[in-house]
Amino acid sequence: MKLQSAPTLQLKDVHPGIAPDWWPPAPGWWLLLGIVLLLALWLGRWWLRRQRHRRELARYFDEAVARAASPPAQVAAMSELLRRAARRIDPQADRLQGDAWLAFLDAGLKPPAFLHGPGALLVDGAFRPAVDPAAVEALRVVARRRYLRWMHRA
Repeated sequence: MKLQSAPTLQLKDVHPGIAPDWWPPAPGWWLLLGIVLLLALWLGRWWLRRQRHRRELARYFDEAVARAASPPAQVAAMSELLRRAARRIDPQADRLQGDAWLAFLDAGLKPPAFLHGPGALLVDGAFRPAVDPAAVEALRVVARRRYLRWMHRA
């Protein structure tokens, strides 16, 4: 008896399927896009509010100094504003006097500007009969920077 061999099967090559189109994206990508957009909108709004707050603080400082009638009164106004800002950092800071007050103002500043700089005018500038307007302007620059940093941080 003769065995009959099974017919040979012709196998075809395996062909990869058609790659999915890139558009429209899967629902997960839409969700991720929505989350990223919401996060970007929230960050943008936060950044704009922060900038507006900083501008308002700067305007308040500038107006308070401008309202002072004389250079000694401007020094007194800056001293008062700095003491208010210092209370937000340390509730006991407004009680500091002299070099301790100037050293507190210098804390964290690079380079220090109060103890051995234009900020030293804060110690007695408000009590002098006359103060050089250029010295007051130099003080205004460093006092404004310190005020904004403290008020914005707290």
